[in-house]
Amino acid sequence: MSNYGVFIGLTVIGFGFVAWMTGKAVATTWRNPCQVVAYGIGLTLFDRFLGWSLFGLAPLSVSGFLIDFMVITTIGLFSWRLMKAHMMVRQYPWIYARSGLFGWRTL
Repeated sequence: MSNYGVFIGLTVIGFGFVAWMTGKAVATTWRNPCQVVAYGIGLTLFDRFLGWSLFGLAPLSVSGFLIDFMVITTIGLFSWRLMKAHMMVRQYPWIYARSGLFGWRTL
């Protein structure tokens, strides 16, 4: 399997799903998005470990780590913002209305 296949399959699809669920969980508990970034570091470390142990990728590649971290964290923060906007409108319907995909506005 090529490095691109490992990247798409393991990082984008596999850990992307985990990052999506992590972002939703952090938003559901009304926590700071900095926690999504912190969880992104842990997910990236595990992603790099699995890439090394299963597919023989370079475990200490700084550029590989940064690319994986950016993809995983971006998916997590995207999910966090979507869930946060959904929760603000759902929990406070007398104050806020949905404004676009990521936002809300005061009524």
